[in-house]
Amino acid sequence: MRRVRFRRTPRTHRTRRTRRAGAVALVSALTLTALAACGTSSDTDDDNGSGDGANSDPTAPLDPGTKVTITIDCMPPAAKAAELKEWNEDVEEFNKTYPHVTVRGRSTPGQCLEPPRFTAMLKAKSQPDVFYTYFTDLEQVLDNDGAQDISAYVNDRTVPLLKDIDPDVLASLTRDGKLYGLPTSNYRMGLLINRRLFTEAGLDPDTPPATWEDVRAAAKRIAALGGGVAGFGEYSAANTGGWHFTAQMYSLGGDVVDASGKKAAFDDATGKQVARNLHAMRWEDDSMGKTQLLKWGDLQKQIATDKLGMFLAAPDDVTYMVQQLGAKYENFGMGPIPGGRNTLAGGNNYMIKKGISPDKVKAAVAWLNFKFTTVGKGHYDWRRAKADGLPVGLPQPNLWRNDSKAKDDAARKQYATMPVENFKAFMDNPVPGKAEPPKAQEIYKVLDNVMSGILTNEDADIDKLLSTAASQVDQVLATR
Repeated sequence: MRRVRFRRTPRTHRTRRTRRAGAVALVSALTLTALAACGTSSDTDDDNGSGDGANSDPTAPLDPGTKVTITIDCMPPAAKAAELKEWNEDVEEFNKTYPHVTVRGRSTPGQCLEPPRFTAMLKAKSQPDVFYTYFTDLEQVLDNDGAQDISAYVNDRTVPLLKDIDPDVLASLTRDGKLYGLPTSNYRMGLLINRRLFTEAGLDPDTPPATWEDVRAAAKRIAALGGGVAGFGEYSAANTGGWHFTAQMYSLGGDVVDASGKKAAFDDATGKQVARNLHAMRWEDDSMGKTQLLKWGDLQKQIATDKLGMFLAAPDDVTYMVQQLGAKYENFGMGPIPGGRNTLAGGNNYMIKKGISPDKVKAAVAWLNFKFTTVGKGHYDWRRAKADGLPVGLPQPNLWRNDSKAKDDAARKQYATMPVENFKAFMDNPVPGKAEPPKAQEIYKVLDNVMSGILTNEDADIDKLLSTAASQVDQVLATR
């Protein structure tokens, strides 16, 4: 789940340790596995590539003389002039190395990835050669036999910084030791604050609340400012309530689905703690405002207009508020998610359509590497982003580790268009990321009922809300 970009069927839940170990093993094994692999797929398009096809070495980089056309999902629309300008510049720069590769971008009006459209596309096999997905989409894509296994095509020659990509990110694209895509961005949820309201309430905006007890105390002080100001906000509609209930469970070390992936796990002491704390803030403290049944976009409007002190969010919510709502970067700050045991993590990536020619796969990997997995180029050219009036300085997306992270962080700071120190607490106190549960959207829909019940009914029976929701989630998981 990611703001307006609703997620669908995610991969089976695993612990962070298991995901990280699996991803590291994948990165280590990619080249070894590739040595025994050969390209066998072909298609019947008129433009399949230069003709070496099945006899080409998939582990080798794309030959600069290869003539091929690839279609790419989610080219920025005309309304995003700066992003579209940079896309076109990147195609031009890419063609200096690969002059015979034609990159055809597809632009989708409105949201790039809408669940009904995405599902219909997969079922019709109408996705472009390189199609956009979320971290939670792998299971649905594989169920529809939609993505190419690119393990043999991705190695330290074709993606030189592969070893520096966060293994948790690669894990979202991995199944049974096979890699099905490359990432474009990632996020981990934290506590977004309105620095002005914190200061007016006598709170230190450089030290956001670190526990849920601290959040409750700070919310009361902010709400006491009056004038319709709420201290803390939460969602409870359109699946976003269940999404944030999950985030709060993770923050306290809890889970929404058990390790088997077959049973609900939130009807326990941790789930009751989350629910009772929210109920107390809403009804005992009156620190959450009277307007409820909020969904994505509502809390952003409140905090952007100085009517809300804090809520759970990803860093790029700030960009939306500045670019779309007229807010100022300097008015916001961020700390790690209260509780700090785990935080909900997600992101975006591209997969490659199954069945296209080996040359097309190579061209797709070459493009994705240039655009999205090279420090200082494409998506990570912060100098250019600043010159084009785009935001620079948010702590995420940040795919990197090791020297690549140091270089990228230094460039973000050098070309920052916002006060990066406002995010210091978030950056200095990283919280382990945890993936969304299986059947995420169906589970979130059920958990919306828990959140709405808590926040709209002072006499809500919390135990009954949780037990009923758990039974419903068990039924959802039984259909996997």
